[in-house]
Parts: sequence; structure tokens; C-alpha cells
Amino acid sequence: MTPETTETPNTPEAERILVVGAALLDGGRLLAARRSAPAELAGRWELPGGKVEAGERPEDALVRELREELGIDAEPVARVAGEWPLRAPYVLRVWTARLLPGSPAPEPLQDHDELRWLTPAELWAVPWLEQDVAAVRQIEASPLF
Repeated sequence: MTPETTETPNTPEAERILVVGAALLDGGRLLAARRSAPAELAGRWELPGGKVEAGERPEDALVRELREELGIDAEPVARVAGEWPLRAPYVLRVWTARLLPGSPAPEPLQDHDELRWLTPAELWAVPWLEQDVAAVRQIEASPLF
């Protein structure tokens, strides 16, 4: 999804680049994607997503990124509370999302080499990227999961 985490962004709000992540939920499971690139992130797991383009609503970017990265159609449900700084000027926001009926099974297409549906008991069985850990904790505590 994005580069390394930093403690606090020193970037003014107007100059930040928003990155959206999808907490894709289906049947009481959360979809996790294992990075294959760049090399410094390879092998770690994340919530799929990507950068919001200029003039694009975050929810629309989430739908676009899931289609581009995983070849699936999904619908944003609700924003997960919180915002997490990444490498400046990036900041991560996460939305819960659901697969749309008739959507194909997700396949890793870009920057990922494996996908896994995680049950609540399996949630911490994968090494999450640091920037996704706080969001995953929020999802774990959510009544939606």
C-alpha cells in the first residue's frame, strides 16, 4: 500500500497525500494481502488499498484500488476511526468494505503475491506492516468483525 511508518508527519494538512486502506470483511473474515514489492516491504501483510488521486473522493479511490490491485468489486461501508502517519507526506485512513455480489474471488495482481482471509483467531498470525497494526486493532474491536 505505502512506504514505511513515521511517528508524526511534519507535512501540513494541505500537502498530505491520502492513502486509503480496505478492511474487506466477508463471512466474519478480514482480507490481508502480502506485499511482494518494494523489497523493503516484501513478505509483510497489509490491508489492500492505495493513494487517492487529485479530485477523487477517498471512497471512490478505495473502490478503484481494489479493482486495480485485486480485480474485485467492493463497496465501502464505514470509515475506521483514526488516521495513521506513513512516510511523509502520506497518511493512512481505513474503511471497512464488503464484496459486491458476483465479484470474482480476489487475486493478487499488483505488488502482492498472496492473499489470505483471516478469522478473528488468525488475525495476528501474519506479520502486519507497522502502519496497518493500529487499524487492524480498531477492526478487531469493531462489532462488524
